[in-house]
Amino acid sequence: MRVLIVEDHEELALTVAAGLRREGMAVDVALDGRSALDRTSVNDYDVVVLDRDLPGLHGDEVCGTLVEAGYPARVLMLTAAGSIDDKVTGLGVGADDYLAKPFAFAELVARIRALARRSRQVLPPVLVHGDLRLDPATRIATRDGRRLPLSPKEFAVLELLLSARGTVVSAEQLLERGWDEFADPFSQTVKVTISRLRRKLGDPPLIETVARAGYRI
Repeated sequence: MRVLIVEDHEELALTVAAGLRREGMAVDVALDGRSALDRTSVNDYDVVVLDRDLPGLHGDEVCGTLVEAGYPARVLMLTAAGSIDDKVTGLGVGADDYLAKPFAFAELVARIRALARRSRQVLPPVLVHGDLRLDPATRIATRDGRRLPLSPKEFAVLELLLSARGTVVSAEQLLERGWDEFADPFSQTVKVTISRLRRKLGDPPLIETVARAGYRI
């Protein structure tokens, strides 16, 4: 697990970082908001522990920038102000959790681990690739304005491929996430579903087979 600590009080930041490293986490430290955004622009973090009351670029602005950019890390906001209004404001700008100072280190660790378990790629509400659109909420997929008559498994596979944003998804991953525990890992289920999906998507072809790796859009 990789964590970014954003805290302008250097001694506190380094103390927290040392403690988290003892917990087996990889930890980077930023002492201001600009440095935090610089680090998130080049590194992938599971959790950002963000002091709200940063000088210069306020913690609210840092959090809002990360959310607007679709940065996938979960944000745990820290602040010396622990009123309900402060919590509502912090959560309102996109923080996933809120912890008032002073805090118990054990609670901080527990909250970071909980957020890391929930960490995932942030996706738009509607997945789009060229003339292909898929809306997970309404369970509707269209291509060039034409609604696609997809089965539940075909829809699931298409959603997984679009969510991967151009990276390869193996047949094993598709089987694991698109079928239940009773699916036969040695069956041709995924291959057959991909074949049917390709026919329904039509031309030009969208799904590419990557030899010995899997599939991608």
